[in-house]
Amino acid sequence: MKKIIVPIAFFILSATAGKAQTIIPAQYQELVKKLVASLPKEDKLSSNNSSAKQSESLIDFAKSMLGIPYRYATSNPKIGFDCSGFVSYVFSNFGFKVPRSSREFSYAGKETSLENAKVGDVLIFTGSNSRIRRIGHVGIVYSIDENGIKFIHASSGKVHQVTITDLDGHYKARFLKIVSIL
Repeated sequence: MKKIIVPIAFFILSATAGKAQTIIPAQYQELVKKLVASLPKEDKLSSNNSSAKQSESLIDFAKSMLGIPYRYATSNPKIGFDCSGFVSYVFSNFGFKVPRSSREFSYAGKETSLENAKVGDVLIFTGSNSRIRRIGHVGIVYSIDENGIKFIHASSGKVHQVTITDLDGHYKARFLKIVSIL
């Protein structure tokens, strides 16, 4: 977006700044009008607002897959998801290039803290044994409120499907880090 606006603004300013260039040729006036008209309208709180809208859309999309069964090494909603397959499927639907493996999510996005977590961030956990501090599970922050953080993920546990879970004692013990993709 900024890559388009800057050249247009430079063209307009340079065309109107010089004394010898007091009139822009009609063909360029029309071109500039069309380019400016095709630019999306931005809200006053554009970055925060669009980020909030994007995370809301991302969560709505993820929520539409609740109940899809867990299936190891799969990222197809018709068959099932493993944890990283689910997370990568959700983000790739919004044009983000994210890893397919839970271990690689450690290098994706920007690391943040639980205190600064936002809806849409990716939580990274150990595998089912919290004493082995190696990445083995990922999920997406679903909600944050006075009761804590909930996340949506493809669980291989009892529910064995895409579900929403509290970041409680069990998962808190397995927590390794959180990264922001949006």
